[in-house]
This record gives sequence, C-alpha cells and structure tokens, in this order.
Amino acid sequence: MRRIRLFALGLLAALLLASCTNPPPFKAKPVPDSPLAPAFTLTDQYGQPRSLADFKGKVVSLFFGFTHCPDICPTHLARQAEVMRQLGPLSDQVKVLFVSLDPERDSPEALKRYMDAFDPRFIALTGTPEQTSLVAKQYKIFWQKTLLPNSALVYTIDHATNSFVIDQQGRLRLTVPHEMSAADVTHDLKLMIETN
Repeated sequence: MRRIRLFALGLLAALLLASCTNPPPFKAKPVPDSPLAPAFTLTDQYGQPRSLADFKGKVVSLFFGFTHCPDICPTHLARQAEVMRQLGPLSDQVKVLFVSLDPERDSPEALKRYMDAFDPRFIALTGTPEQTSLVAKQYKIFWQKTLLPNSALVYTIDHATNSFVIDQQGRLRLTVPHEMSAADVTHDLKLMIETN
C-alpha cells in the first residue's frame, strides 16, 4: 500500500513539474498540425520581388487587405504598429506583411505611402489579379470586389479580417482574430520568438 502511495505521489509530482515547464498557451487560435505556410512571390512597395521564403528565421504576421479600406485595415495596421512598439528590441525578429487584395489600385507607390503612415518597417505586397487570387485562395481568405454605384470609389473589397502568424521555420501557427488586443498579439509573438 505504501508503495502505491509513493508511486502516486511521485507521478503527481512529475505531472505538476511538467505543467510548470510548459509555456503558457497562445491567446490566438492555433492552426492544427502547423503546416508549412503556402509559398508565394509578389512585388513589394519598392517594386522588388519578395517571397515568403525571404523571411525565414523571422516570425511573420500576415494580413490581407487594401489601401482604400475604411476601417478594418487601418485598425489592424495601427494595432500591428503598437505591437511592434511593445515588442521593443524583439521587433527585429518580426516581419509584418500586408498582401493587397486590390491590385488595380494598390500600386507599389500607393502601398509605400500607406505603410509609411503606420510603420515603414512593414512590407506591403501586390501582384497581378491572378497572383492575388491564388495567394488568397492558398490561405483560404474570403474576399470579393463589390461595386459602389453611387460612390467616387467605384468599388470596395469585402474581405476576411483575421491575420496569420508564421513561425521562424515557415509553419502556419496561429490565426489571429481582428478583435484581439495589441497586448494579446504581443504576448503571442513574444511566446513564438522565445519558444522556437
């Protein structure tokens, strides 16, 4: 009987110790099985080709949007700028990528002006309509062009509001809801940096 108690106490102690060494969970939704993030090559705001592989070794925050977006995109980018400030020196280990869903209006020059308004370290990417459709499809991003008949804008882009976190090995790790706070995103990016 005494052996059973000692064994049970030992097992309990081992479980408690193991739970103390596990990192705290991510606040965003983990991507099941952490597959490799779909590869792509697009043009950045400087007119240079950039591929996802260029950022291997960094944590990547990936968002799809467009420069004429009235609310979701500027809110997201402002939050990402705050996250980079909160990360301090760790921000050197993070790349923020913004993939345009509006290749008709989002030229490299327009994207540069837009990124500079939030954080010049952000990388904005655009491509042909076919490239844009392919990348959005690979990441399962909902988006559609919606005509605005009585507007000077002519059309808008309805799109998904979540973003993704890709780890240093290029694995798709987290889906981040738009409503998540800067503090929670900072927590997850720090955890990703520290545990990989």
